[in-house]
Amino acid sequence: MAERPRVGHIQFLNCLPIYWGLVRAGTLLDVELTKDTPDRLNDLLVAGDLDIGPISLVEYLRNASSLVLIPDIAIGSDGPVLSVNIVSQRPLSELDGRRVAMGSTSRTSVLLARMWLEQVHGVRPEYFTCPPDLTTMLLEADAAVLIGDAALRATYDAPRRGLSVYDLGSAWRDWTGLPMVFAVWAARRSYAEANPGLVKDVHAAFLRSRDDALAHVDEVAATAARWEAFDAATLARYFRTLDFSLGPRQLEGLREFAARAGMPVEPVFAAV
Repeated sequence: MAERPRVGHIQFLNCLPIYWGLVRAGTLLDVELTKDTPDRLNDLLVAGDLDIGPISLVEYLRNASSLVLIPDIAIGSDGPVLSVNIVSQRPLSELDGRRVAMGSTSRTSVLLARMWLEQVHGVRPEYFTCPPDLTTMLLEADAAVLIGDAALRATYDAPRRGLSVYDLGSAWRDWTGLPMVFAVWAARRSYAEANPGLVKDVHAAFLRSRDDALAHVDEVAATAARWEAFDAATLARYFRTLDFSLGPRQLEGLREFAARAGMPVEPVFAAV
């Protein structure tokens, strides 16, 4: 009997709808779930310690030879994303040579921030990596790049502190006219070839979970608001802002990011 697939789950609000649907359907009994931050899950999947999981777009591009994409599902936005941003104490045009703190849990977003600052705004800051705590970051830097829950908090709190917030989902859309894909789901290529039925089952479970959650966004948000530092209306708006699809436009955005980052890759999908 095949062992349960080792599946990763991002412990950020942006993946909560996926998890909510899995819990509701009882699917978690069928997988060995590992919850962690995006950077840790990236490393576990690449190292072979997970079979299937979310992975930042940059890490997928770097390791595409050993991975296959899970179709139809991603984390991205077609415009504002609310939870990937640059928070700055000064105008972006003044960041040349200044220190910019990069949150340590992000891979794709920090590269997008660098590309956007350098190619659109013509500045080359001094970058350094640190834990994603905005107050600490801005004690040591003029600007900070945040993702996930810390970035979502900054979207609402930072302007009240006199700080400027730049949504990198909006920035990419304005720059290219395309959606931004921040993370995809992938399987180890060797695992997918050896266990096509299990990969197909996990794929189907993810799609059912996503569709169930998106059909009940207000219920998901109300449940999450009981333990999160955001009210239900804020969470519902956030979940509706996120794009969990991976259709033709999203793939065009993925390829455009890969090309601009100097990592052109033609995606290979798992057979599901």
